[in-house]
Amino acid sequence: MHRAARVVICALIPVLLATLAGGAGAQQLLQRAPAAAAARAAPATPTAPAPPRLGTLPDREALNSGTVTVITAPIGGPMSVMGSDMAAVLDDGEKLRVLPILGRGAAQNLIDIVMLKNIDMGFVTTDALDYVKNEYNIPDLNQRVRYIAKLFYNEVHIIARPEIHSLQDLTGKRVFAERSIGLPAARAIFRRFGIEADIDDQTDPTGGLQKLIDGQGDAWIASVSRDAPIIKGVKNDGGKLHLLSIPYDRALQDIYFPSNFTSEQYPNLVPPGVKIETVAAPTVLMVYNWPEQSERYRRTARFVNALFDKIQILQSPPRNPKWRDTVLSAAVPGLIRFKAAQQWLDGARTEPSSQLIQGSPAEFRRFLQERKAQVNLTPEQAAQLYSDFLRRQRAKEMR
Repeated sequence: MHRAARVVICALIPVLLATLAGGAGAQQLLQRAPAAAAARAAPATPTAPAPPRLGTLPDREALNSGTVTVITAPIGGPMSVMGSDMAAVLDDGEKLRVLPILGRGAAQNLIDIVMLKNIDMGFVTTDALDYVKNEYNIPDLNQRVRYIAKLFYNEVHIIARPEIHSLQDLTGKRVFAERSIGLPAARAIFRRFGIEADIDDQTDPTGGLQKLIDGQGDAWIASVSRDAPIIKGVKNDGGKLHLLSIPYDRALQDIYFPSNFTSEQYPNLVPPGVKIETVAAPTVLMVYNWPEQSERYRRTARFVNALFDKIQILQSPPRNPKWRDTVLSAAVPGLIRFKAAQQWLDGARTEPSSQLIQGSPAEFRRFLQERKAQVNLTPEQAAQLYSDFLRRQRAKEMR
């Protein structure tokens, strides 16, 4: 039987029963029954879904005019994390958006700032600046770029075999110094000490360190943040490796500051209670020298104002602790500050008291000359003199 017929019959059953019983109600049921049965037999008409709500794309020109790019470094160090911090803290919708880009390292970052069209600024160490200037014979490099602020320091690590006791012992030896994290420091230090070493700059940092452990080389050098995981993870069974001391010699004082390593930082490479002296290169946020009337200059100036206004937020947890080393007013010798950054500093009444005044290598060198300090200092002597220097700088700022 057809489905519609069955529905009609089922609907008429109560009507027939009522008719047999008689009465006006039965007549009404008979009149309504066919219509009711037809309604039940007809298929239901589906309700059309509401059209989805669409977002509005931002204006292309506004989006581009508010976006800046910052080239950092491979994942694992403070540069990449600090780039992410800036993207999060400084974000202001279409007005300002920071796009961090993973780079190869400080030296390549500087080249990218100068050569790539889409790079506004990046993290660069001062020894990388020295390296690029000499490696590619760019005498006017200091005029092509400007710096925004000094951010933090990278310590120079030289891991060597036990028979290497001093920098001079590296003459003629095989040294792994990968281009992104080691070669700029190796070139700067070796050139100033007159050391001619056999430098392997092609092997990646992890591979070079493994080759050193396997006895295929004599030393490994890298300019990285202290407490670097790649170095703390070195298995040094039997004490076959050690961190080589780098004295704070006068020849290095145009680029570097004194620093040291302790057994607390590297228990695998430094004996308990011993300090190994080394040097540290400032890491700066560098920008191309854009013409003041250009859109790129205005865009970067907007970024600078936001960065300086929110520096205390960046220096607070949970942001990378390296931000706490940032001193907005600290000068970088031999470089000119980006004009918008200098204007912000000139307009600021005072800096937060929590920021340390660190000065420049040239100022510290003059301080050493005033104290008639010896050329080669022990770690304890360098640390004490540097502490005295910082106290004097703070006193000058408070006047």
